Parts: sequence; structure tokens; C-alpha cells
Amino acid sequence: MKKRIIILISILLPLLGYAQKEDIYQRPVQHERSHDYDAIHYKVSLNVDLDSKSLTGNNEITLSPFSNGLNECILDAESLFVTRVLDSNGSKLSFEQKDNKLKIDLGKIYDHSDIIKINVEYLLDKPVLGLRFFDETPDNPQMASSDCFPNKSRQWIPIYDYPHDKATMEMIVTVDKKHKVLSNGRLAGVKDNGDGTHTWHWSQEQPHSTYLISLSIGDFAVIEDSLGSLPVNYWVYHYHVDDAKRSFSKTPHMIDFFNKLYDYEYPWAKYDQVISPYMGGGAEATSATLLGEAAVTDESGEIDFSYEGVIAHEIAHQWWGDLITCRSWEHTWLNESFGTYSDYLYARNEFGEEEGAYNLLGKKNGYLREARNRYIRPIVFNRYESPGQNFDSHTYPKGANILHLLRHILGDDTFFRTISAFLHKYEFQPVDTHDFMKTVKEVSGRNMDWFFEQYIFKPGHLVADVSKSWDEESKTLRVFILQKQDSLPRVPIYKVPVNLGFTFPGGRKLVKEVWLNDKLDVFEFKFDSEPVMVRFDEGNFLIKEWTYKKPLKELLFQAENDDMIGRLWAVEQLANFSGDQATIDLWLRSAEDDPFWAVRKAALDQIGNHAVKGNLDLVKESLEDENSKVRQSAVRILGDQKDPGMIKMLKNVYENDESYLVQSEALRSIGKCGGKKELAYIQKATERKTTRGVVERAAKEVIGLLE
Repeated sequence: MKKRIIILISILLPLLGYAQKEDIYQRPVQHERSHDYDAIHYKVSLNVDLDSKSLTGNNEITLSPFSNGLNECILDAESLFVTRVLDSNGSKLSFEQKDNKLKIDLGKIYDHSDIIKINVEYLLDKPVLGLRFFDETPDNPQMASSDCFPNKSRQWIPIYDYPHDKATMEMIVTVDKKHKVLSNGRLAGVKDNGDGTHTWHWSQEQPHSTYLISLSIGDFAVIEDSLGSLPVNYWVYHYHVDDAKRSFSKTPHMIDFFNKLYDYEYPWAKYDQVISPYMGGGAEATSATLLGEAAVTDESGEIDFSYEGVIAHEIAHQWWGDLITCRSWEHTWLNESFGTYSDYLYARNEFGEEEGAYNLLGKKNGYLREARNRYIRPIVFNRYESPGQNFDSHTYPKGANILHLLRHILGDDTFFRTISAFLHKYEFQPVDTHDFMKTVKEVSGRNMDWFFEQYIFKPGHLVADVSKSWDEESKTLRVFILQKQDSLPRVPIYKVPVNLGFTFPGGRKLVKEVWLNDKLDVFEFKFDSEPVMVRFDEGNFLIKEWTYKKPLKELLFQAENDDMIGRLWAVEQLANFSGDQATIDLWLRSAEDDPFWAVRKAALDQIGNHAVKGNLDLVKESLEDENSKVRQSAVRILGDQKDPGMIKMLKNVYENDESYLVQSEALRSIGKCGGKKELAYIQKATERKTTRGVVERAAKEVIGLLE
């Protein structure tokens, strides 16, 4: 056994070594910032000129010292130019602005019980990343759009710009009357100034962090919706109002879902979603989420490019990130892992168990790609040049899967009571990981420090070799689990529960929970007969890479009798037996009959890779599959045959399939089968306008290959 272990580790070492392309431990160590005062309220007044891309502003700041003896106030101020600072009586205060800081001499000494008000007057004469200006184009109106994450509020507001200091605020913005203004909180009023301008007054009456400040200005169409008495509005371009109504129609339903899931009613005065030209996905801000233009799709685009998951994710941030906010950037998972896990929970509730499981598997694989190709790091990690470096696939999908494992260990009732208690206890406050750990203890009564130590404060994931043996004489099944991930620095040997699933002849099933504790664990079970299937990690809770060599007979059984994740895995593992007719027959059955689209697609892809000859009829039948991604695979496989006789059928697909992804694949396949003779046909597709330009780009790609 010892010799076998050494051989397996040596095989794995090149893979694990390759994973660390970036030495992230060379990044500088960051510490939570110290500050001398608590910012209580910001009253920001702006006069914004979209034509000159400039503004003049005033920030009236209310603050209180933490200790006695405060005689100066230091604010963050980058790019903007401060012209004057006044105290509450209107007297000028001395100040110095340099190195992106504004140091104000308060003119007297204040104690910790004092409330101080100062007015900072300033101007900004150029666009900055924190507040971008956009000229009118055929696709968008003239507009301005903020993006304060993670520390860009300081570029257009002199402010204490760090997430651990939450404050209430007002945003009072004067603009040309042709524009509307959106910001955080409640709309306190709109005043006509009688000079071609009007002033919008927004009031954020609960404290929030500065990177969550929002400002959008432009000639928007505002679609009004609601959840009971809660205003829910969509700020969109006039030309796509009808599509926006459909794209955002589930927003109230999502808010209601999270209200019930977290057992905490939506905490803000309203919820708005606003479109911006530069945003790729979405960026939450308190009560006003910024979304990219691709959030609004036409009906065909909705099939493959729906923003439903993004919309759900950003809504979840109204609790995770906005109501409670990471105290410092090493604890970003408290914002993003919970947001990402929430959009999985929404998908599971909305589309069913299997779609949810596939959603979570996609997140897991996203993390594993980063782990293999870039680096591994602890979830809580204080080494970064800029906070954005911590917003990676560790913070989002890995953290979501860690929460899923924690939920499994604690149980559903305890887990959801824990996260609700966490929100209630720390509402409107900054938090760190130890706050969450403490809440877990208080609600569950269990000390889960061992869990957080392994999964939050250390890097990596389980890499295991699983095998089994059956002793007919003693009726004993032995399962061997060898952990191999510890060849990388700081990665532990995991101590964690795992489910082993057993299926016996006749269909009887049994699940046994065991604990991994050592580098090699051997588990023995006495059964009356040998199981026809033995599952490692029944329920799919672990974040893992694993090898588990199974005989053909068991894989064939698993591919038709396991849960969706197990069936998908078995279908792909059967590639090791691609020369066996039983494998091909299984792939054919799965491609045609499996109830979940991803398994059908995987089986179809295997046919395309290993057994196309003689099975093209099945591939053609898959052109009628209800799922566009299965149809896309079928079109790709047919194109790979490079048969001119396919062109008529492929053109029919291009002209009649409602999915842009399928249409794009049809163009590629027409190019493969018809060559330059089809250039004129493909050229016409470059003139279309589709969601994300997907069809136009595919056409140009094909033309580039053929010319």
C-alpha cells in the first residue's frame, strides 16, 4: 500500500505545480484601515453639466471623534479639486490637498462626544472612473454613471472612503431638465429651478458604505413596478422599454423569494435597476443596482443570454454586501460568496433541483479552473495590491460551494436560521468572518472552527484517489480514499464528513456518512451482496477533484440510474470505454432520453467525438431537442462532417431556430461544409443586430476563416 501511495502522488505533482502560475504571496500585506472619527452623514450637493463632463459640488459632512483631542479631519480626495472648506458657522477652515488626501484643520479641539459639521466645496473638470460620462450614440442617451467600487467614491466626492465606516447620506443633484437623476434611498423631491434645470433630492436614511453610493443621470425611461408597497423601478433606454419589461419582470418575485429565504424583509426604501453602457455584468449599490446594457434582451436573446441569474445575484447583495458589509477587503466572501450562493438558491427554486445542481457544478468548475491555471489562496486573504484582486473565482464560486458544504453539515434548518440571525444581529454594520463564526456557534451550538480553519483560512481543495474492493468470501466492501492535495504549501489534509452511497441489485439504496481524517482512509462495510454502484460524495457536497476508476458495467448502470451529477460524470467517464458497443448504445440512449439537457448534450458530444459514423440520424434528431445547447452541439457535429449535402439542412436551422447560439453555430457549420461558395449567404448575417452581437460576430469569424 505504501508503494502505491507514493506512485499516485508522483503522478499528481506536475498538475498541482502547474496550478501556481502566480505567486500571490508576493503581494503586499494589507491591514484594516484606522480612522479617528465616525462619519455619520454626508449631504452631497452637485451641479452636473453632461456637455462639459464636469461638476461643482459641496459635501456637508457630519462626524464624531472616536477619542478626545481631535483637531484635524483627513478625507480621501482623488482627481477632484477642493476650493474651500467651511465650518458649521460658515467660517473658512485651513486645508491641504495632496497625495489623494484632504487634510482639514478643524480650528479647535473636539472630544469624543462632539458632533462636528464641515462643508467641503470642490469641482471636477474631467471624467473619472468613479463617475463616467457618455455622449449620445445610436445605442444610448447622453448620460453619466457612477461606479464607486471598491474605492472610487473619492474621485468625485471628498469622503472617508473605506467599507467599515457606514453613514447615511443625501444626494442633491441639479441637471438639465431633459435628464433624470437616480441615486440611493428615497426620492425626497424634484424641484423645477425655472432656468431650464431641475434638482433631484435623494435621501439614503439607513447607513451604508461609501462604495455603494450610486448616481445615474440621463434621459431614461422609468418603468414602474412594485412588491406590495415597495417601489421597484427599471431605468432603461426608451427604445427597449418593451424588452426591458420582460427582462426585469421577475424582479419583485426575486425580492420576495429572498425576503422569505433570509427571514429578513428587504431593508431599503426602494429597489431600482439602471442600465449603463460600460458595465459588463452588474454592480450592486444600496437600493440602486447598475446593470450592463446586455441585461435587456429580445425574446430570442432571452433563451441563451438571460440576465436572470445576474439580476438575482445583485438583488441578494441588498442583504449580503449592503445590509451587512465586509469590514475590510480580505473578508469579501461575506459579500460575494453569499451573493453567489443566493443566486444558486434562486435557480434551484425557480428551475428545479437538477438545474440548481448544474448551476452549482458550474460554479465549482469555475473555481477549479482558476485553481489549476492561476493560483490557490485562502478565502480570507489580506495580500493584494488593490481590493479588486480578491474578487475572483475563490471569492465567488468557491465560497458559494463552501457555504453549500456548511449547509449540509449544519442541516437546512440550522443553516438558514444562522444566516437570518447573522443579518439581524449585524444589520447596517460592517462585519468580518469571525462575526459569522460566532453566529454559527450561537445558533447551532456547534464549534465549527475546524471547518473555517480548513475551508476559509487555508487554500486549496480535496484532491482524492478513490478505489474499492469487494471480498466475496467475507462479504466485505472496502473503500479507499487517498488525499493527495497536501503536496502544495499550506493545503491541509481534510477532516470532513463525506457520504458514501451504495446501490444494490434490485434497486435498494443506502447512504453512509464517514469522516475523512487521514491521508489514507479505509472504510469497511459488511453487506449481503456486492453493490452494483458505489458513489463517493453522494449528494455532491465536497469541493473536489478526484479519480475513481470504475468498471464498464458500473459506469453503464450509473449513467442511467444516478442523480444528474452522477449520470453526467459517468457519461463522460465512459470515454475510457469508447470502443465498446455497450458504451455507444448508452450514449445513444442518454442523448435521446435523459431527462436533463446537460446529460443529453454530454452524451451527444461523446458520440461526436467517438462514434459519429453510423449515428448521424440521432445527431439530426437532436436538432429538435427542446434545449438550445443540445441543438447547438448537434449543429456543430454535423458541420464537422464537412459534407456539402448538409448545407440545405443547416440553412434551415439558421433560418428557423429561435436561438442565436444555434444560429451562430449553423453559420459556422455552413462554412465548414460549403466553404467559399457560401460567403455571400454568410455575409448577409453580418448585417443583423442580435443580443451581444453573437450572430454578427460568428458570421465575421467564418468569413475570416474562409477568405
